[in-house]
Amino acid sequence: ADRPGVFEERWWSAINTPVLGPDGHVEWILHRGEDVTSFIRSRPRLREGGALSDVEAREVELYARALELKRLNEELRQAHARERQIAVTLQEAMLHSPHLARHRDTAVRYLPAAGSLNVCGDWYEVVDLPEDRFAVAVGDVVGHGLEAAAVMGMLRSALSAVVRAVERPARALDVLGLYARDVEGALAATVVQAVVDTRACRIMYSSAGHPPPILVHPDGTFDLLDRATDPPLGARSEHVPHPHAELRYTRGDTFVLYTDGLIERRGEDIDASLQRLTDALTRHGDHEPEGLADALLADLGVSSGAPDDIALIVIRL
Repeated sequence: ADRPGVFEERWWSAINTPVLGPDGHVEWILHRGEDVTSFIRSRPRLREGGALSDVEAREVELYARALELKRLNEELRQAHARERQIAVTLQEAMLHSPHLARHRDTAVRYLPAAGSLNVCGDWYEVVDLPEDRFAVAVGDVVGHGLEAAAVMGMLRSALSAVVRAVERPARALDVLGLYARDVEGALAATVVQAVVDTRACRIMYSSAGHPPPILVHPDGTFDLLDRATDPPLGARSEHVPHPHAELRYTRGDTFVLYTDGLIERRGEDIDASLQRLTDALTRHGDHEPEGLADALLADLGVSSGAPDDIALIVIRL
């Protein structure tokens, strides 16, 4: 044991070596002997080759199991980190909105849910359309993790394609609802789709179970876009066309779309949650979109994340 490595070799050779009791029966089998080296070093009598007592045998077993548990926890942590990195990369790719760079008066925020895989089912999208129009949407798939992110990607891509081919947001949600019936995990997803006509200063919109967007005016007043709300995707057993609504806006108004993670709190009524958001919008409505987005997250206490993920779009019209 005086030569380097001899001690470790001795205990490595003890793997699966039985320790016999006075009656000749096996009392303990030392497995993964290399894991108990530091334990044995701390007990001089064992270093000298003494027999294990019952208490010492149990201590060795507990020590080995604790190290095994530590190893398994580390493996789980590494697997979790790999899955999260894969999912974050996937979600960043799916949330890429090439037309967004053309909208300098638009701010977007995406905050993964705190305490989860940090990859979830919320999304946002901005799509330029002909005749001085653009489409904007936010949506929310139930659940977290890679499965929710994958479903989100399918729904977002489908809606992004459909809104380019149909004129009204309600019709786009009709098509998306039919598509969602064939996508596992898509039912009960919520989404709001709007089309902004910058020439006519008009917003057309339709919602499938989603919290209402808000149009904030420079004087601090606001309008809730809640006149075209339907249940979440696939909530009805039969297909029913989604409702359609529209309203005019004035240049300088601010259009805010978000997912429920921004406002909902456990045990709180949705009206109180909306009131908190509109109060914050009234206080900070004079901010530019980037500053307003940050102020909203701070006022609502979710700058560092929330129990649910958050997607937020702030547009100065």
